[in-house]
Formats: sequence, structure tokens, C-alpha cells
Amino acid sequence: MTSCVAGTPSFREKLVTLMKETEINSVVLDIKDYSGTISFRPENPDWLPAWENARCGARDMREFVASLHDNDIYVIGRITVFQDPFYAERYPHLAVKRLDGNSVWHDGKGLSFIDVAAKEYWDHIIDLAVDSYNLGFDELNFDYVRYPSDGNMRDIYFAHTAGSSWPNDKQANLEAFFAYLQKALDEEDRFAKYKHENTGRASSTPWTSVDLFGMTTTNFDDLSIGQIQERAAPYFDFVAPMVYPSHYPPNYLGLGNPNSNPYKIVYHAMSSGVARMKSPTTSVSGFLHERVGTSTPAVYKKPVYDADRLRTWIQDFDYGGNYDVAEVRTQIQASYDAGVMSFMIWAPSNIYTKGALKADGVYEVVKSSETVVNGQN
Repeated sequence: MTSCVAGTPSFREKLVTLMKETEINSVVLDIKDYSGTISFRPENPDWLPAWENARCGARDMREFVASLHDNDIYVIGRITVFQDPFYAERYPHLAVKRLDGNSVWHDGKGLSFIDVAAKEYWDHIIDLAVDSYNLGFDELNFDYVRYPSDGNMRDIYFAHTAGSSWPNDKQANLEAFFAYLQKALDEEDRFAKYKHENTGRASSTPWTSVDLFGMTTTNFDDLSIGQIQERAAPYFDFVAPMVYPSHYPPNYLGLGNPNSNPYKIVYHAMSSGVARMKSPTTSVSGFLHERVGTSTPAVYKKPVYDADRLRTWIQDFDYGGNYDVAEVRTQIQASYDAGVMSFMIWAPSNIYTKGALKADGVYEVVKSSETVVNGQN
């Protein structure tokens, strides 16, 4: 649910009704979006300008979140992190720069980013996370935790990354942020103003999740953005790869247009992600990885997790193809068949395909040996 919808009672109530009538038991609600502004009035004065200049939002956010809890809806707050034009323009010394080292860099949409290694900004994000949990959000979902990728990448300079403890190492600087964030959000004394109940959390701290590019489940490089599944998984309760079929290149898995078979895309991606979570070793170096022997290529021992560490992002928007009941439901089934039993659905319109969702109280999952979409196996 975007901040604009959250601030529109008639629209947001339609989504609440959808959740009450279907198997959906949670909502992801924008706290901070691509604009860098936020959707509710914060207690922390440092974040007040981001509310006073907000693109959209809900003045009754605390009451709205409480009403969602009254309907047994688990509330996840989405925070875009390093994509932040509002902050970058006000604090350009923290922003990603052009090669001249002075001008703020902008992506293809005209948006600017904070340098991942700008540690001053890390505490700013933590302040927002604390305010959000104490307002009532049960889980904090971190998106755009990455280096930028869309724009003139030949005219870009990461001054803070270059001068960090891991000079020009995107993977290491991003993992350092993850570790710093986890440590801060595990401090219970930060979260004393709001008692959360029925979330399954033993401590009075937020659940956390991170959104990653879909191809982090299959690629072992960092995709030039710093993201690697094994270097993110230890620091969050849940990892959510955005395995939208439309975001895969033509002829991926030999499928021609990936939108022609969303089941195979999602199943392949999430099966790979599960296997990597469960594996005790990896070829990826990381802060928590220990090299095994001296073989080449290197092998590292790593933490092991089960499939419940993953959540699948499901596509419910027409980009590159037509996504209706069959296309949405087959992605959900592909996630189940891969062993990942939790999913989240995204439609930029905030209008979701109700026919793809089971009625409330219907949760059975049947292993499908074959799924047909648009006449293709």
C-alpha cells in the first residue's frame, strides 16, 4: 500500500476489505518511498522536514495501523534506504556524486542516492526505524539497500565508498551497513513506547526484512549494486527477492519472453535461493564466512538457514506481459513448490487481482507437477 493510498481512506479501506476476504494476512505500507519523504508525522525532529514536505501520507497513521491490528492484519513498514533525493539534495556531501566529485549524480528518472558508505546517514535511517516501530509497525522492510544501477554509470563517483575501510568494495560496504543496522535494531531499549502483541516475536524489537534484486538468488556476483544473498541473509529475519518475471532478460532459461512462463521463472529463482540458504558452504566471501582449505576457487563455510528465511515477491502488474488470475496464481504456486511458503504481491496501482487469492481460511497447498499458463507448460 503506497503512502498516497494510505492517506486516502476510501481507497485504503478497499484493500482492508480485500485482506479480510482473502488469504492475505499482512500489508506492506510505505513509510518512506522513492521521494525520500515519509508518510506520517515523526517524533524525531530530524525527520520532521521529510513529513512537512511529504508527497503523500496519513495524518492518522497511528490510528490506521491500530485498526489493521484490530483486523488481525500484520503491518510491515517499507523504508527505501539509499534512494533518497530529498536528503541528498539537502546534504550533498553524503550523496553519490558525478565524476567531478562535486555535482550530485541522478539516475535515469532524475532521482539521487546517498552513498552506501555514508555512515552519518545510517543513524538517520535507524532513527526512522525506531519511530516507525514505536508508532505500531510490526516489521520494517528495507528496500533500495543498494548502489544505483540505472543512469549514466560512466559519470558516477562514490566518495564515501572510496574512502571507507573497504575502499571501492560495494559488497563489503553494504554488508557493513546490514551489520550496523541489525545491531541497532536488536537493542530493546530503543523500542519501549509501543507494545506489540501476536507477532510471534519473543523480544520487544521489530522483525526485519530486506528486498533484493531477483537475480541475487541465481547470480554469485553483486550485479554491480553490492547485493549478494549470502551477505544479506544473516542480518535480517526475512529476505525477499523481487523475482518479477518481467525483470528477467529475453530468452532467460531459454523461454524467449520470460513473461510467457512466470511459473518457471519464479520456481527456478526461488529453488536456487532455497538451495543457497540451506547450503553450509558458498563461493562468496563475507564477514561471517570462514574459508575452508586453500583450494581454488575458494570455498567458504557460512551460516545455514531454511526456506522460511525467504519470502517471494509476486508480480501483479502488466509490464512486458498480461498478468491476470492465472499469471499471478501460478507465481504463488511456484513459490510454494520451491519450498517458500510466504509471499508478498506488488501492483503499483494498488489494485490487486482478487481472483488469484484464495478465500479467507483456505490455506491448502497442492504440489503441482505441471502448471499451464497461456497454453504453455
